[in-house]
Amino acid sequence: MDPLLVDSVIRVESNYNPLAVSPKGAEGLMQLIPATARRFGVTNSFDVKENIEAGVTYLKYLLDMFGDDRLAVAAYNAGESAVMRYGDVPPYRETMNYVSRVGKAWARRASRRPRRRRR
Repeated sequence: MDPLLVDSVIRVESNYNPLAVSPKGAEGLMQLIPATARRFGVTNSFDVKENIEAGVTYLKYLLDMFGDDRLAVAAYNAGESAVMRYGDVPPYRETMNYVSRVGKAWARRASRRPRRRRR
């Protein structure tokens, strides 16, 4: 799992506010909805460690399921079934903006990553 992708998701989801709550009830750094939190064994979505572990596990699951970063990020936002239904990023304004924002944040962070020198 690319830690810069996780960082980008957290930045877009909560801007690193561990007490963030969305209007739809998503909680914590990675904005877990209660059903997802339960699915991954979270007892306290505001516990930073639990929240990140569950969010990363879910993101990895989505990456394995879809085999595509964009679709995994879209599913993180809109749900697995929406991505499966459309076979692509669902045509929801919120999801399209979310995928774009995470992608831009990830690209910015990746461009700052120190490069290894070849010998």
